[in-house]
Amino acid sequence: MSPATSPRPTAIVFGVGAEQGIGAAVCRRFAAGGHHVFVAGRSADKLAQVVATITASGGAASAVVCDVTDEASVIAAFDLAMSAADGRAPADAVVFNAGNNQIIDFTQLTGAQFEDFWRVGCYAGFLVGREAARRLLPLGRGTVIFTGASGSLRGKPGFAHFASAKAGLRMISQSMAREYGPKGLHVAHVLIDGGVNGDRLRRAIPGMVERLGTEGLLDVDAIADSYWHLHGQSRSAWTQELDLRPYREAF
Repeated sequence: MSPATSPRPTAIVFGVGAEQGIGAAVCRRFAAGGHHVFVAGRSADKLAQVVATITASGGAASAVVCDVTDEASVIAAFDLAMSAADGRAPADAVVFNAGNNQIIDFTQLTGAQFEDFWRVGCYAGFLVGREAARRLLPLGRGTVIFTGASGSLRGKPGFAHFASAKAGLRMISQSMAREYGPKGLHVAHVLIDGGVNGDRLRRAIPGMVERLGTEGLLDVDAIADSYWHLHGQSRSAWTQELDLRPYREAF
């Protein structure tokens, strides 16, 4: 009789878009570490590409079309990730990476735009964080990681809508960490301070890529390595907030 095999650990990453983005890179890193990864985002086509890349490399992944601003959609995604099926254990890692960004003059900013940035950048983080706490606390373990930005700490001209949402997300992470850390839930917030060398930046600001070069931008796979490291930290030395930037970035 062959020995029983342990169920495969599971992770779910919310806010996955293009393959050259933080969300997709985190999915690849956790899959490479042995997790079955639920790849959650709005675009079925983009999710399928990420899943195909992971499975082609021998990893395990499933696509989950999810609107992180919709409570029912987030709950349904957690129902999938927490189900112990097909040799998977309930999720022990949750990553919230959803966000949007755009320069908008404060006097031209509409109420609808402000609310949209808040819903994606802060309210959605609340929904994911709350469900993570509800599902992981009974298990007494798990990691929840929120993706922040330099706007989490300071508001620059043209970014009031973005910075206010990101600052709110940071406070959610801090409140969760203080309340649930002593109960075994590791909550971390990662400040992404600088341009990210991914598809979004390359399309939106190609001149920035040419000006700074790859060494002046954050590499998505290097970011993903830091997320993986956070998940594997000993309980004796947990990080609550981690800031990442290229070595050439002023701060």
